[in-house]
Amino acid sequence: MRDRVLILGGRGRIGGSVAQDLVTHTQAELIITGRTPEQTQNISPLQYLVLNLADVEKLREAIASVNLVIHCAGPFHHRDANVLKICIEEGVNYIDVSDHRSFTSKALNYHEEAVTAGVTAIINTGIFPGISNSMVRHDVEQFDTPEKIHLSYLVSGSGGAGITVMRTTFLGLQNPFPAWIDGTWQIVKPYSDREIVNFPPPYGRSGVYWFDMPETFTLPHAFPGVKTVITKFGSVPDFYNHLTWIAAHVFPKSWIQNPKGVEFLSHVSHFMTDVTDRFTGIGVAVRSEVTGQKNGQQAVYYSTLVHENTAVAAGCGTGSIAQFLLEGTLKKPGVWPVEEALPTDLFAQAMQSRRIIIQQGWIN
Repeated sequence: MRDRVLILGGRGRIGGSVAQDLVTHTQAELIITGRTPEQTQNISPLQYLVLNLADVEKLREAIASVNLVIHCAGPFHHRDANVLKICIEEGVNYIDVSDHRSFTSKALNYHEEAVTAGVTAIINTGIFPGISNSMVRHDVEQFDTPEKIHLSYLVSGSGGAGITVMRTTFLGLQNPFPAWIDGTWQIVKPYSDREIVNFPPPYGRSGVYWFDMPETFTLPHAFPGVKTVITKFGSVPDFYNHLTWIAAHVFPKSWIQNPKGVEFLSHVSHFMTDVTDRFTGIGVAVRSEVTGQKNGQQAVYYSTLVHENTAVAAGCGTGSIAQFLLEGTLKKPGVWPVEEALPTDLFAQAMQSRRIIIQQGWIN
């Protein structure tokens, strides 16, 4: 029988990119959902389903009818883990593109239930987090004793992800957060400690800032010998960084912590990127740098990636994991962040099949 995949939020930029990746790389029948009626007719292998996640009965019915659920209905800042819970109860594998600490923590609480049910649930699977985490895993595996992870991201304008990336950015500015530094959890301020990182062309040397991502706390868990994990984020053009810094450090906190304030700032930013995207593009760059001991000496290993469309890159990250789950190549019951679920050999295979080039090597 043909595999059936339910993509929640499949009409969005990220969900649509995931669907396109699955159309290209699998023979699965895809059911995408949205909250309002679709104007176009269903065209195989795509079907459309009007679904509000608050309608638990209809949600459960949809989940029970498929082999795999892919949750793309972000932003995940205020989401509960009910979709994952229902998947476990119905014995259906689960993937999401979540990118917020609070949701990741909620999802990981269902680990034992997923193990018991034999359900493989993989979270944080897009581009960052997602492909970026797998780059770190590859780099960590080069060492006898890894000590420090430095992970940096750069996005051009909207990244092709629409207003969602704006909401995610401003939601990430709301509170200070704990980071694993020198073997202890230390509180850092979002969008602080600007650092110049060398990304591949066309970006080159660009500014990045501390940003609260799930991998800030999942990477120390995945690689317990590591003493420091740094996660930093920046935008192109650079003046967006300065505006975001002002939002984080100058604006009254009530503006950022109020949902209406977040929506206002997100829409203003989206309007601005509609203009600048024409000049900067909508690409993404990732740089992973790991420091550690190799053959008795301290060494540094790096991986870098550039993609012309952030949303498409996220679709590749999530779609490749979905492909492996459908093929049976990847099976690991429990709830896992991507760096603990996806072996490096499968990751390399996925990137090669999607023509995503990752530059890697030792730094002399």
